[in-house]
Amino acid sequence: MQAAKTPYQATREAPIGVFDSGVGGLTVLRALLERLPREDFVYLGDTARLPYGTKSAGSIRQYSLQAARLLHERGVKCLVVACNTASAIALDALTQEFAPVPVLGVLEPGAAAACRATRRGRIAVLATESTVRGGAYQAAITRRLPGAVVTARACPLFVALAEEGWTDGPVVEGVIHRYLDGVFVEGAEDSHPDTLLLGCTHFPVLAPALAQVLGPGIAIVDSAATTAAALAEVLDSRGLARSDQPQGRVTLLATDGAERFARVGAVFLGRPLAAEDVEIVDLAPASVA
Repeated sequence: MQAAKTPYQATREAPIGVFDSGVGGLTVLRALLERLPREDFVYLGDTARLPYGTKSAGSIRQYSLQAARLLHERGVKCLVVACNTASAIALDALTQEFAPVPVLGVLEPGAAAACRATRRGRIAVLATESTVRGGAYQAAITRRLPGAVVTARACPLFVALAEEGWTDGPVVEGVIHRYLDGVFVEGAEDSHPDTLLLGCTHFPVLAPALAQVLGPGIAIVDSAATTAAALAEVLDSRGLARSDQPQGRVTLLATDGAERFARVGAVFLGRPLAAEDVEIVDLAPASVA
């Protein structure tokens, strides 16, 4: 039996909920904080069950609903799905479950950013296995840019590297070559993608290494900034944007490993974190009677 919903309180003072399978979504939170510094945020990383990208669609929907229910119970005024896999697979279920709470994913803003960046309509998407298999990015890009040539490549080891804080060096460069030489090196040069879309929120921390390996001719884009812009528009259109405080607060939640979350999360968020800043929560009660 599903737990009862907390009534939706559409007030300016309510926080914004953000969730991801781990710390990767902190790259999105970082952009949200830069764009919307007056807002309060509650971030949840489901670190006990990461990565979502290797799970079945059913499990991803279940985990996403559990994470969103916890944030909903904390009275959030808007929900940001800072996980490409969850955005690709669970966004419709989340939107239906939590209406009228606005639910924003990162996939559509990312696709829009890639379409703006490409010069020749050739885009490579790096994502998790589930996101690539579902084809959501390919569909979102071609809706905006008919005739685009989209190459999608699953890069599961990038998630592991990012979660370990390994963002440069020979091991990272070797993995990049292994995944991408077949896309960017082999064949005729004019058939190569000119734009690389980072279709997983863990991947932006690897952007400098990717740029080093691929060279200056490839535009590297992610969805963080465009998601922040989309959220700002939603808040403004609904009269929910805060203006009553100079600086908002951030609450950090995780389902396991506060010390590791703080250590690795600092790389993604771009500021020091301490284990005592991270509250450990249990999602299981949200899905049982």
